[in-house]
Amino acid sequence: MIQIDTFEGVEATVQNFKFKFLTVTILAAIIALFSGCETPSTPNSNTASGVDPNKVAATVNGKEIKMEEVERALKQQAQGQESKLSPLELASARLTILENLIQQEVMFQRAEKEGSVPKDEDVTAEFNKTKQQSGMTQEQFEKVMQESGQTEASARETIRKSLAIKNLIDKVTAKIEPPKDSEVEAFYNGNKAAFVKKKGVKLAAIVIDPANNGEGDTTTDEQSAVLKGNEIIKQLQTGADFATVAREKSEDPQSKLQGGDLGYISEEEMKQTFPQQVTATLMNPNFKVGQILPTPMQGKFYIFKLQERSDKDEDVTLDTPGVRQQVTDQLINSRKQLLSQSYTVIAMNEAKIVNNLAQNVVDNPNELSGARPAQPANANTANTNTAANANTANANTANANTANANAKPANTTANTANAKPANATGNANK
Repeated sequence: MIQIDTFEGVEATVQNFKFKFLTVTILAAIIALFSGCETPSTPNSNTASGVDPNKVAATVNGKEIKMEEVERALKQQAQGQESKLSPLELASARLTILENLIQQEVMFQRAEKEGSVPKDEDVTAEFNKTKQQSGMTQEQFEKVMQESGQTEASARETIRKSLAIKNLIDKVTAKIEPPKDSEVEAFYNGNKAAFVKKKGVKLAAIVIDPANNGEGDTTTDEQSAVLKGNEIIKQLQTGADFATVAREKSEDPQSKLQGGDLGYISEEEMKQTFPQQVTATLMNPNFKVGQILPTPMQGKFYIFKLQERSDKDEDVTLDTPGVRQQVTDQLINSRKQLLSQSYTVIAMNEAKIVNNLAQNVVDNPNELSGARPAQPANANTANTNTAANANTANANTANANTANANAKPANTTANTANAKPANATGNANK
């Protein structure tokens, strides 16, 4: 007998359950999406730093990139800590950010020549998808844009460039052919130790979102979401097919197309993303395959179905379902990544680039200091170091949506292309 609970009594606590990892990731992605857009800064936002926002930082085939864009990305990455950085650290961060902006502009101009710029309706669809996947209300979403100094128009322009570059890379890498069976087998034989199915579970989920996501959304608050969740659970109790119900009623635009299938998730991955209680329940031997687990988290209601559980790590072979395709996909995507990187190198070499910011450093090497400004006695050193790292080690996040498109052929396959064999095959049942 399948044990199924309802959502009664949990509506008041739904906001206390946070999918912390996903929330942080979503916020970072949105801020990265809205960085580097060509919109006016707030008054005195750049002049206070001693930088002229209208100064031309670089040109790409005559197209200007203003210091305004560089400073905006710097402020977003430093998260208000830029005043604690030394001139040397600031100069290094600005150069790295500008390098990404230059590469973005080079690739976008290539995309324009190749006819890869998306239509307005495609940009609109991607913008709406970004808002929906953020899990934010309209008010929260607009607040994030405002805090990052963006408007809807500038956000759409960033999306347009990102999609254009992705379309270009997809076009360039389409010539890659699937690997031969001998190549797949050679890869597997050379990495046998890495092919392990980790202890974990295979899940499916039906998601109910209490947020008002626009016209046609029937669950616009917690009460309506709870009612819908309990109705779905009653359907499942009477024998309704989970995959069918997921396709019809789940409000997650990605998993619903696969009948709610979330794939295989290792216990380690669950501990990083799921609430502790949910992970413990799913891994408990007393919780049987086929059982349903309703739970609120990240401001939404999830109805999980346990499809499979592995209580220990297991070696897998090329005959294990999904493994051969995983290896094939990894080889294809790794080759696509190398091709896209090579194409970008050629595009950069052929472009006429003038980096005024770099030239200024070369011309005035003695104007930079390596010392940080003096801090109050109770200053948080850890925060200072974090801010410094945000501007140096993580400077590439300024243009995540575009720079990644250059390095990876598509977001849906980037993880496979860059994953170690252990990761690629550990999720063999996805």
